[in-house]
Amino acid sequence: QVLLVESGGGLVQAGGSLRLSCAASGRTFSSYAMGWFRQAPGKEREFVAVISGSGFSTYYPDSVKGRFAISRDNAKNTVYLQMNSLKPEDTAVYYCAASSTIAPMTRLTGKALYEYWGQGTPVTVSS
Repeated sequence: QVLLVESGGGLVQAGGSLRLSCAASGRTFSSYAMGWFRQAPGKEREFVAVISGSGFSTYYPDSVKGRFAISRDNAKNTVYLQMNSLKPEDTAVYYCAASSTIAPMTRLTGKALYEYWGQGTPVTVSS
């Protein structure tokens, strides 16, 4: 069982930055790939970023590539999402998730591959 708790969301102006954090329980944090997803009102939950258990591999969709950066600190059982150059279309509830699936990061984009989810943290980007 892995318990995930996100924090760091809030209101920011377009062009601004936010850093989200996700704290995980358990002693096997480094064995999980960690992903970030987001869900805007009336839309499907979409993939934002993923990082391997070691932290050496990451993957992003084109919509956030170059603006968002995922990282992790396995000593602190925490994964981060640094979001820069934010746009109004980035407004959503952001969720972190843990996956035990062993696969290239490019394959870990589907919600079904993640066993554990946090409760989400809202991000609002004003224009």
